[in-house]
Amino acid sequence: MLRKEVNELLTQTDVGTPMGEMFRQYWIPALLASELPEDDCPPVRVKLLGERLIAFRDSKGRYGLMDEFCAHRGVSLWFGRNEEDGLRCPYHGWKYDYTGQCIEVPSEPEESGFCAKIKLKGYPLIKIGDVLWTHMGEKESRPPEPTWEFATVPPEQTFTSKRWQESNWLQAMEGGIDSSHVSFLHSGSLKTDPLFRGAKGNKYNQADKKPVFEVTEHDGGLYIGARRMAEEGHYYWRITPWVMPSFTMVPPRGDHPMHGHFWIPIDDENCWAWSFDYHPVRALTPEERQAMIDGYGVHNQYEAPGSFRPRQNKDNDYLMDREAQKRGETYSGVWGIAMQDASLQESMGPIVDRTKENLVSTDNGIIMARHRLRKAAVALRDKGTPPPGRSPEHQMVRSAARVLPPDEPFAEAMKEDLKVRPGEKQTSV
Repeated sequence: MLRKEVNELLTQTDVGTPMGEMFRQYWIPALLASELPEDDCPPVRVKLLGERLIAFRDSKGRYGLMDEFCAHRGVSLWFGRNEEDGLRCPYHGWKYDYTGQCIEVPSEPEESGFCAKIKLKGYPLIKIGDVLWTHMGEKESRPPEPTWEFATVPPEQTFTSKRWQESNWLQAMEGGIDSSHVSFLHSGSLKTDPLFRGAKGNKYNQADKKPVFEVTEHDGGLYIGARRMAEEGHYYWRITPWVMPSFTMVPPRGDHPMHGHFWIPIDDENCWAWSFDYHPVRALTPEERQAMIDGYGVHNQYEAPGSFRPRQNKDNDYLMDREAQKRGETYSGVWGIAMQDASLQESMGPIVDRTKENLVSTDNGIIMARHRLRKAAVALRDKGTPPPGRSPEHQMVRSAARVLPPDEPFAEAMKEDLKVRPGEKQTSV
């Protein structure tokens, strides 16, 4: 269990909180590039780390992310006119460029220099892969641009989605590094999901429901190893990399694309669950891409076009099917791997009370991740020490699955498997 004050430190991410300031040390995903598809397209509301922002793309294709509200009288710039290299407030015509700098106040004489004194808080917004990334910290502490493999392979090899999850970011992320629930919650989907089924490793998940966990540290986070029995006394290892503060990868299955997540706070009671699939050496097939669009694998279906709220949500009890649960088609009665996770994580409440939990050995990865997060947040707050996970080499990781003899520690035997190797396939079973 966690003490109340530690739970609050890890879950609160608004401006000025230790964890909020730590998130602001990283490049984090802000929007899908498809949300701003062309120059002068409509602006988009964005909420990250408790801040209400507006994103737009100007006439020269430059991306802007800034305070949502006009500095004049607080009108939401979502109503703004995106025109001629800037976003103009429709109330009194104040206009801002992509950095948040005011460039026109029609009511004031140009020679007064009034515009130069008005600037909204703004953040950089850059496109890497199919994601628009932002850094919400000080420019002086800005790390190198993201180098994640899913975002840097050719576009035909990758697919990214996001969904609104109605829970704190930490309980969502902790689900992403918990491999033990796969043998239960996702057991039906291992047989039916087109992005999972058919892999040899699935039978080990289904046969051994008591994985043994071994966790090792790396410079950017953790490698969380889940060990199950395979044939002839060998072990089936599934290794989940966690890179601070909230990047996780799902160990691969067969030649299926690899999956992973970012868990990004919207505010203390909501987060964005970013999900990606990619294959390091080949294009996604049309069938794989369509399955992702249809909500299979780690993705989901949406409540309405243009909405990032899942079709299955707490208002409709996630469309739970008790008969399918009884028949064993889905272990929990909820369709889809993503929503099986989200439904249970949201059921804990907006922020789970970790003072009441009872952890076991399979929670070692979660325990160590909490420890590293707390330690890094405190070091940043008290000493100004930059947190781990910001360097390009920290981001060049892969998940992996492999069968090993019992006397081979995964940390040594799979050392190279857990690194990005351009032009080489993932290590999978």
